[in-house]
Amino acid sequence: MKLPAHLYLDLHNIPYEARSFSPETEKGAANAARALGISERQAVKTLIFEADTGERALVMLGGDQNAISGNLKKVIGSRNIQMAKPEAVKETTGYLIGSIPAFGWQPEGFRTFLEASLMDEPILGTGAGQWGEEIMITPENLVMASKAIVVNLTVREGGG
Repeated sequence: MKLPAHLYLDLHNIPYEARSFSPETEKGAANAARALGISERQAVKTLIFEADTGERALVMLGGDQNAISGNLKKVIGSRNIQMAKPEAVKETTGYLIGSIPAFGWQPEGFRTFLEASLMDEPILGTGAGQWGEEIMITPENLVMASKAIVVNLTVREGGG
């Protein structure tokens, strides 16, 4: 089965491996990682954040990572940010939470951020747009496909 995320990668000649796991698997990065036989860090969470300016951005973290609020505010450029509500995520991406691909849906000018430490992983898994369908891709190819800005989101910067 070819989903829009697969077609996007094919169109742009970006190498990847399509993998599947049971759609009965309980949602969450840790469960997807277990089903795929990868570390939780390698199972990429795709999160939509919204700033008080109205801008929405895609933030990609390892399944076992959380963004530090100050780092996120700095890269997005707003002091008032929050996770987008499920209906805003669907409106922005066309996908439901839990299956948002990291690429293929972003309009021109939409910003995407990737946690810098994920560049150290040999392979990453990202949702293909449907729970149970995963795209295995190198960090470099994920950055190319998503046009992500690689930034430190998880390590507190100098004292504060």
